[in-house]
Amino acid sequence: MAIPTRRQVVAEVMHGERIEDPYRWLEDSDSTEVAAWTEAQNAATRAALDARPERAAMAARLRELVDCGSVSAPKAVAGHLFYQRRSPGQDQPVLYMDGRPLLDPNTASAAATVSLDWWWPSRDARLLAFGYSDHGDEWSTLHVLDTPTGERLAEAIPRTRYASVVWDEDNGGFHYTRYPRPGEVPAGEEFYGRKVYHHRLGAPHAQDPLVFGEGLPLHDMVSVHGAHGGSHLIYTVNHGWSRDDVYLDGQPLLVGRDALHQVEMVGETLYVMTNDGAPRWKIADLLPEGEDVLQDFAIAGDYVVASYLHDAAARLTVHHRQSGVLLREVALPDKLGTIGALSADPARPEAYFTYSSFARPPMLLRLDPATGATETVVAVQAPTRPVSVVREFYTSRDGTRIPMFIVRPAAGATEAGASDGGRSGGCSRPTGSGPAGPQPTVLTGYGGFNIARTPSWDPAVHAWGGTFALACLRGGSEYGETWHRAGMGANKQNVFDDFIAAAEHLCRAGYTTPALLGIEGRSNGGLLVGAALTQRPDLFAAVVCGVPLLDMLRFDRFLIAALWNSEYGAPGDPEAFGWLRAYSPYHHVREGADYPAVLLFTAASDTRVHPMHARKMTARMQAATGSGRPILLRVEFEAGHGVGKPVHKVVDEQADVWGFLAWRLRGEAAPVR
Repeated sequence: MAIPTRRQVVAEVMHGERIEDPYRWLEDSDSTEVAAWTEAQNAATRAALDARPERAAMAARLRELVDCGSVSAPKAVAGHLFYQRRSPGQDQPVLYMDGRPLLDPNTASAAATVSLDWWWPSRDARLLAFGYSDHGDEWSTLHVLDTPTGERLAEAIPRTRYASVVWDEDNGGFHYTRYPRPGEVPAGEEFYGRKVYHHRLGAPHAQDPLVFGEGLPLHDMVSVHGAHGGSHLIYTVNHGWSRDDVYLDGQPLLVGRDALHQVEMVGETLYVMTNDGAPRWKIADLLPEGEDVLQDFAIAGDYVVASYLHDAAARLTVHHRQSGVLLREVALPDKLGTIGALSADPARPEAYFTYSSFARPPMLLRLDPATGATETVVAVQAPTRPVSVVREFYTSRDGTRIPMFIVRPAAGATEAGASDGGRSGGCSRPTGSGPAGPQPTVLTGYGGFNIARTPSWDPAVHAWGGTFALACLRGGSEYGETWHRAGMGANKQNVFDDFIAAAEHLCRAGYTTPALLGIEGRSNGGLLVGAALTQRPDLFAAVVCGVPLLDMLRFDRFLIAALWNSEYGAPGDPEAFGWLRAYSPYHHVREGADYPAVLLFTAASDTRVHPMHARKMTARMQAATGSGRPILLRVEFEAGHGVGKPVHKVVDEQADVWGFLAWRLRGEAAPVR
């Protein structure tokens, strides 16, 4: 049952248009009325979901799968290997060094809400700077650990959200990035203006000198990176997700280009990976742009190891370090999978990377570039069932060819990652075995911020156990910078068109029907499903919209969201207002519309996307829907946008999400539409 919500219309004229907002009061997170309203919404959601057997079944299966653990991208430093690994029974990943536990955040909080956000070893691996945050707020405090003894030094530097750190050669201090402290800048600006400082161990951090970033625009994002085998410092200034400037020792190196760069320095040699004049990326003067998209590289002895995307699936190659000549392609565990970040010590002929696929849990691999052989360092074991994975292509509204991965149970499959190799196209049916006829199906996507969605491990897909589809939408990096820009700013509607076309393809090809189709997305993906929901409510039976942006006319007034003006456009700009107004989901809810069932979820401690989006959208949809299907809101406390969330909270949230989808797509309440 919908919770009655007080309407109090606030009118605002934006660029000559009167915008009415009946639920502006729900933006105030400090209001006792908002708190009471949220409590009532949570109670109604709990009553609806906890009564469903699907929710309990999902919780049990998810707990079994999620508890198996994880392993994260490694860092190879001075002959040592660092990586994070979560073992069965642990809520938070533990940092390992050469296979031994080094730093365990599980011991830092009784509720397991303290998380290790980032970590940077010194050049000799004897010291480690790391960031702890609590309750998912991501506002890390920098600490220092002595790696041989495990003792923590006295350093505790706040405001180091996702800091980059470069240690001095003598280990006496480090350069690091931090944000302004509240009170140092006008209210609201403490979310921006990250700069580089230098700290000497044992010195008061309040007196750390500013090294780089003075005078830069407020919304620029600064990071610092060190050379391998030298004292040079590389500063990168990101102007959003499509352009940056690079400085070497504070002097301009690559400045004023409408492009992105990833710069590594080995001794006095610079390796510049860039999309400047090469939308699918290249390494300047070494690896030219090719048909596939260069994702990452690492220098390992006499070799360059490079990872690529071929139609959104991973490839790994080895090249000669001086000439760039291709020496070999590395065999990966599956035909359709994902490679995590590469890491190598340039002085050593070995590289490390993580790998996973829809069928294979994450694993950490060591590569011998001289032979192309890989060996497993860590592998997560999970009680999976065989699945069939295919890559199909469909056509979007404007004729653009879009890839989509489709995962289904494969009763007869015996090989992990069973696949047709990704050659099917059009509306053809998959070649793998599986249930015949339309099935309950969940479709997801992202489409933004230059982020590729690729075939990687997700315990929820296996808990769901039905058909799952991932559409690789414009706005991401699946086909390089041209693909990204085709889905940002004025082109954002392309992303929604791509997603809607994916749903239509699934129905047309016989995988599912609108009565059996659900969609799910979070963050920018929450915006995606919010737009799809308001533009094509007839196409879906259930929608899960997580930590979403939905009021696109006010999004940049909250938390860190002004950083995203470069991606979406600023509402204060008349031209950008036009395209934002055209799709802003909150402003396109229609009275009496036949909306599908919807579950919105958000978090009180989210420091990225303000929970007001989900609150206001819930109120507006509950008042407007004419279908009688539930519109539910779930607000998490003691957690944020998702990073650092302990396993028990992950399981609870995902049990609600997938239990809701199972209820609406498989239960007796599934609508006939």
